[in-house]
Amino acid sequence: MSEIAIAGRRIGPGHPPYVIAELSGNHNGDFDRAMRLMEAAAAAGADAVKLQTYTADTITIDHDGPGFRMEGGLWHGRTLYELYQEAHTPWDWQPALFARGRELGVAVFSSPFDPTAVDFLAGLDAPAYKIASFECIDLPLIAHAARQGKPLIISTGMADLAEIAEATATARHAGADGLVLLHCVSGYPTPASDCNLRTIPDLARRFPDAVIGLSDHTLGTTVAAAAVALGAAVIEKHVTLARADGGPDAAFSLEPHELARLVEEVRTAWEALGEAGYSLKGSEAGNAGIRRSLYAVRDIAAGETLTPENVRSIRPGGGLAPKHYPAVLGRRSTRAIPFGTPLSWDMIE
Repeated sequence: MSEIAIAGRRIGPGHPPYVIAELSGNHNGDFDRAMRLMEAAAAAGADAVKLQTYTADTITIDHDGPGFRMEGGLWHGRTLYELYQEAHTPWDWQPALFARGRELGVAVFSSPFDPTAVDFLAGLDAPAYKIASFECIDLPLIAHAARQGKPLIISTGMADLAEIAEATATARHAGADGLVLLHCVSGYPTPASDCNLRTIPDLARRFPDAVIGLSDHTLGTTVAAAAVALGAAVIEKHVTLARADGGPDAAFSLEPHELARLVEEVRTAWEALGEAGYSLKGSEAGNAGIRRSLYAVRDIAAGETLTPENVRSIRPGGGLAPKHYPAVLGRRSTRAIPFGTPLSWDMIE
């Protein structure tokens, strides 16, 4: 069973799900809003808050040629440069956001999108690094992040199995201190029918040295809870103060009260997994005595034949097990058996 630790919190199948609140661009360019988002995530019970560390110039170029303008989806018509100018989290905010996270007791880390971002985050003593789905194929970036010797989280949206294998091999070879693979579908939002959550146990089987989780872009909390039931040990979800406020990712983000519900639901799903077993559970103990058993349902005289008319399988469970009913019928009683008496073998010839 693989597990890692981020800022002292153990993460893996044997521990409660690790919930990452993704701020993304939902600060809407307002530092105070970013702070309020972080505080709301902590109050909702998230274990970590994740930022994104890039500028428009480190992630793309200011160009309007083929491929540089979004077609379809939430960001239709926007150039990449325009979108990332709006959505980026200013680097000069991030030291204060890291510090506030420590005050709140939540881990803060980020997705770097180029080597300069990795180096910047190293200077902030980031406890982990997250590789976004779109960068899963950027093996030099993965190697540079892994060389920091911290846990590395890799989202797998759009990646095929060979690309995931290359990314994980690169991370391990470069020295990542533990690896998390997040099953992800890079649709914004993602229809539940596209989620293919059975990929989670398949990833666990194929990459036994990695902790497996879900980066979830669906609406609501149901898919995240289902993922935990299939073995996800990490859940990442975008958050916003209010979808009505708008923002690059607001349409598929959770509001604080919904994040709190997600934290509760994934914890409950994990607790419900328990372990395989067939022994009596504590909550069942009081009911074991009212299972069915064999009782005298009429007064039975000594020497009288036991028949369906005077013996039945009923509740409660003080008598012989119902499986003995065929063996009991047709035999004689050894003594008088009053109505309502549970049968035992010493009453039967």
